[in-house]
Amino acid sequence: NALSVCELLVKVADLKLSGPVTLVMEKAAELKIELLFLPAYSPNLNLIERLWKFVRKECLYSKYYEKFEPFKQAISRCLGETTGQHKAELDKLLTLKFQTLESAVPAL
Repeated sequence: NALSVCELLVKVADLKLSGPVTLVMEKAAELKIELLFLPAYSPNLNLIERLWKFVRKECLYSKYYEKFEPFKQAISRCLGETTGQHKAELDKLLTLKFQTLESAVPAL
């Protein structure tokens, strides 16, 4: 899982090896596991951040809740409809197909 891979990376870094370190993830490829490397802070690439942005849009924008309970119910209702009313919109929003940008510097 992701936690054990992170622990492995910390252990390798703790070895303080000189020069660059290369990890070959051949086993992941054999098992048809895709390794996805994200920048340290990339909320736009994090699916849960996109879901919360959607929930905020549905439950908070131009809406006022006088009490906490109706606010909580609106969020629960919105999350409860992720496979119903909101499914089509979320299927487009929560995808791992990201736009990639070509390098601005031409290859030599």
